[in-house]
Amino acid sequence: MGRLQLRRGVVVSADPLEVDVDGERRRTWADEAMVGEMREGDEVVVNVAALDLGLGSGGFDVVHVNLTRGLGGEAEGNAHVMKLNYTSLQHPVEPVEGKGIQLFLSGPEQEKGTDERMGGVRVAVLPLHGHLAPAAWAAAQAAPGLRVGYVQTGGGALPGSLSRDVKELRERGLLAGHVTASPAYGGEHEALSTVGALDAAATLGWDAALVGPGPGIIGSDTAYGHGGMAALDSAHAALSLDLPTAISPRLSSADPRDRHRGLSHHTRTVLDLLLAPVDLPIPDESQELFAHLADSKHRLHPVPVDLESYSASGLPVSTMGRSISEDPLFFESPLAAGTFLARVAS
Repeated sequence: MGRLQLRRGVVVSADPLEVDVDGERRRTWADEAMVGEMREGDEVVVNVAALDLGLGSGGFDVVHVNLTRGLGGEAEGNAHVMKLNYTSLQHPVEPVEGKGIQLFLSGPEQEKGTDERMGGVRVAVLPLHGHLAPAAWAAAQAAPGLRVGYVQTGGGALPGSLSRDVKELRERGLLAGHVTASPAYGGEHEALSTVGALDAAATLGWDAALVGPGPGIIGSDTAYGHGGMAALDSAHAALSLDLPTAISPRLSSADPRDRHRGLSHHTRTVLDLLLAPVDLPIPDESQELFAHLADSKHRLHPVPVDLESYSASGLPVSTMGRSISEDPLFFESPLAAGTFLARVAS
């Protein structure tokens, strides 16, 4: 297990945030909700591991603590349940589970709880963060007024404030809310589990939920050691609550890696390991990619998509350096998932 790669530095630019570390000006990110405001001249300690490794979406330093103005933080409210517990970043949260349905009841109350659960939200599980904006947009086009929330899980970036997509989708009214389920943190609401987040979703006023990891999915070039496995846990969480559950498959027409071209091995593995059938919305013109699933337990739903309108929406139209015109299939999949979700939830 590697030690934390921490270095002292000085903030040389607050926007965009850059820190001088040993004479080198380095791109940096700070979760200001956790470590406070950054100003030029502040002395900080940064974690340099990702940038030194030359990672892609995570290739920047991260502020661990602001030594100049970040040591006077005080707890707010009476929350006492910890997230990131037993790490140096542990902090108290108010669990959203308290807003959900109490399952451990008896007699008539238990029966009422079960009925309420059966009328819960509809769920679409996302394989990676790049599916969030197209799926949310498509759901809004198919059913204006539908309240679709986002549950952020593990498998990618954990800080809820890191995603520019979530911020824009909230500002546009394309997401009704943002819950970070442990180990993710920093959303508008905090959940200690994905099951807890989905159980509380109806109480938050959601009609449907998009569930998936934050930016920068984890990978290890192995069958099971990657962030895509979060989709398996998320689907099982939804199914355990008797919620109608769909999975947005990870597809690509241009990924340079064979294992992700066509139907990604991330999705194939999840579909193989699922303990119960799910709905699988797929773009109309991609049906040949799923021929081997024709007799499987999962339910295929070909869905027409409007790639041209999404391209003009002003929402993200690139993935890992590839444009929507270079890799249309990647975007068609979440567009199909969002449209399908709206149909079954409205």
